[in-house]
Amino acid sequence: MLVRDAMSTVVLTLGPAHTLRQAAALMSARRIGAAVVLDPDAGGVGILTERDILNSVGLGQDPDTERIHAHTTTDVVFAAPTWTLEEAARAMAHGGFRHLVVLDRGEVAGVVSVRDIIRSWAPAREPAPAL
Repeated sequence: MLVRDAMSTVVLTLGPAHTLRQAAALMSARRIGAAVVLDPDAGGVGILTERDILNSVGLGQDPDTERIHAHTTTDVVFAAPTWTLEEAARAMAHGGFRHLVVLDRGEVAGVVSVRDIIRSWAPAREPAPAL
């Protein structure tokens, strides 16, 4: 199975001036763990994850004043839609992260997460047996 078969194609895209609270609210409402950050001044495409927000709050920073640009990962590992899920999982395990931004011809095509890969590999959930 390929990344394109498992990735989410509806991607939350934010700008670097959003606050962490704004990012957290949007991510929570969509039930996602990462957002793509488009920042032409910092090299283009970055990623903000729930862990980035958690680390900031854990340090006592104010999510109402902290801007995304200070917490965005910009040295992003990108996946191609034609990667196998094994390649994506290997990249995640090697890098110690749970999301990959998927680029197709230089454009953001989606995001694939560990959860997406597990859902693709795991058999469909069967109803629990009646007791």
